[in-house]
Amino acid sequence: MVTLQLKQIDVLPGQRVVLRHVNWQLFEAILAELGEHRTIRLAYSKGTLEIVAPLPEHEQSKVVIADLLKVLLDELDMNWEPLGSTTFRREDMQAGIEPDECFYIQNHALMIGRERIDLSTDPPPDLAIEIDLTSSTQLSAYEALRVPEIWRYQNRQLQVYVLSEGRYIASSTSLIFPNFPAIEGISQFLALSRTAGTRPALKAFRTWIKERRSHPLSSELGG
Repeated sequence: MVTLQLKQIDVLPGQRVVLRHVNWQLFEAILAELGEHRTIRLAYSKGTLEIVAPLPEHEQSKVVIADLLKVLLDELDMNWEPLGSTTFRREDMQAGIEPDECFYIQNHALMIGRERIDLSTDPPPDLAIEIDLTSSTQLSAYEALRVPEIWRYQNRQLQVYVLSEGRYIASSTSLIFPNFPAIEGISQFLALSRTAGTRPALKAFRTWIKERRSHPLSSELGG
């Protein structure tokens, strides 16, 4: 048997490494050795560990989508607690995941001031955001942790997946924003950020939200 140390594995930006037959104790040891201040992301599901090093495009997309979401929540007067790329794990479900971004929205009050989260007693985040440029998110880990909603950005398309009977299904509507075209708006102004810049896109998005809320019918008819 050949044994390698983590420092011998170099994951380049845009690449991923998949390790199989990794037990829970080894997964926990890898998390401890890597620490919290790192650029790579881990996903663990029933013995399979995926290590991904994101590209700059990945980081830009996740930040802008998260910023657009915060603008939307603010304009709709909804509270939230952001937990970024926190490591969520449950040994009993043999699952662990580090979202690109995640938010507590419906359950935001439970997370105020919290420094530690135990998913055996605490709820999972209400929304996770994943940017899939070079690999596909392990939905099985999210299913095990019962995250209600995932936004996946892939091929420059923002897609919504909602948990239904333990499995994710594609949806045209967000559970969090059932009466507002959130995905349409975020997709539109994410694209704008690439040509006009991030701050102008955020400002324009805020204006767009106000207009949609003030004149919902005319917005639907007139675009």
